[in-house]
Amino acid sequence: MWQEANNELYRKFEFADFSSAFAFMTRVAMEAEKINHHPKWTNVWNTVEIWLTTHDAGNTITSKDRLLAERIDKIFL
Repeated sequence: MWQEANNELYRKFEFADFSSAFAFMTRVAMEAEKINHHPKWTNVWNTVEIWLTTHDAGNTITSKDRLLAERIDKIFL
């Protein structure tokens, strides 16, 4: 579930291993490119953390962030 804090959407994703986490990030990257909206994220072994905010709107949550969050959720399922 996405959490809203400090004008960002945040979610932590855990996977079975590094390869699964990296494959997820690759799919997310392709979706981000399609809508030209890119996440701030980290990956440590099987864990991916993502923060979404719109820099062009003054670092606040916009419809772009919500759209990407929805697409990320679909990828994760």
